[in-house]
Amino acid sequence: MGAILTLVEPVVVINKLGTSFFDMALTQTVYNQSLKATAGNSDRAQALSSRFILIQSVLSSVAAMLSIIPLSRMADRHGPKVFLVASQMGSVLGMFTLVIFMYCEVPLEFLYLGSLLHGLSGGGPMFWAGVAALASLSSEQGKRTLKLNIVDFCFGVAGVVGGLLSGYLYQMGPSVLLLTAILVSVVALLYSVFALTDSRRSLSESMLMSAMMLFILGMVGAENVLQLYLLKPPLSWDSIWAGYGRAATSAMYLSSFIGVLGLFKVLGDTALTLLGIVSNCTEMAIMAFTVESWVYFLARGIMMFACVPMPTLRAMLSKNLHPQQYGRVSGLLQLVLAVTDVLSNVFFTSIYPLTLGWFSGFCFLLSCAISYISAVPIMYVNLKRTQRFCKQKAQFLRVM
Repeated sequence: MGAILTLVEPVVVINKLGTSFFDMALTQTVYNQSLKATAGNSDRAQALSSRFILIQSVLSSVAAMLSIIPLSRMADRHGPKVFLVASQMGSVLGMFTLVIFMYCEVPLEFLYLGSLLHGLSGGGPMFWAGVAALASLSSEQGKRTLKLNIVDFCFGVAGVVGGLLSGYLYQMGPSVLLLTAILVSVVALLYSVFALTDSRRSLSESMLMSAMMLFILGMVGAENVLQLYLLKPPLSWDSIWAGYGRAATSAMYLSSFIGVLGLFKVLGDTALTLLGIVSNCTEMAIMAFTVESWVYFLARGIMMFACVPMPTLRAMLSKNLHPQQYGRVSGLLQLVLAVTDVLSNVFFTSIYPLTLGWFSGFCFLLSCAISYISAVPIMYVNLKRTQRFCKQKAQFLRVM
């Protein structure tokens, strides 16, 4: 398992699929908008589109140059994976500018912001710097040339598949293609942060950080959308009921603390964290079908252990670290969680308006699914710890 998680090829393949889909969506959107602006004149639309692509490319490249020094310093402290994670975060954020453009009345020039975000996050140059560094670290010196060529081969295959599929997805609808591009790119980002390891980070550390990020990704944005969901029919809450709802949400901190006091010695870190995740996810699943106020408060009651996972996961992470690593890892964790918080909000607030016409509770089911996945790395770490303990015990008994 550890050897598999050092492979950078999955990141390259999934990321290329996502960017292939996005490039198709962006090109088609820019050209169609240019046609509208030029009253259907194809030649003028071509000129306008090419001008847009030129400015976009220059903005991204110049911004990427400005990001080289700060990202390189971060990579010196935290490892080359910084290049991959930062550039992919910028790519995903840039994709959401196209979502805003498609559903809001903003000028075409607004899309330059996406290029700027991508560039300031490292862009293509930093992504490939991270890929090359991690591929080199995971290969023997004599096989390094072959390894880097395999990475390029995977990139090419993904580009072929992405190109073939993108046209069909666009025919299903521009929003379908764009949403697919974002989802695939988020998967690549999550793999880079959650699963991909390098020589500077233990597997347990990566897994626990991945659990926290998945939990935040699933919960934060959905909770913010929930506040809007309560104001529309069929609930149609006024300010008084909305205040009751916020109070019920804050009360979870109290019930979670009481739960930790009463159950910690009985359950331990892992079981207590899993209980909190189940509590959160069950509540979100119920919220998806809430049509009466009493159901909302019932769901909040089920969510009584909602605040247990994050502090418990932080404690579990600290137990896997040397004291000298606390500052570095805590700082990196807060940075990653802050970006995850933003991604979660952008993701759910972008999807929610698209679901209002057919199932407005879809976001909460999606939140439930994402947050449940956060249990996987926790159980894996616990399994490895148990196996290690059993092995040490067997060795001790043989010696005796």
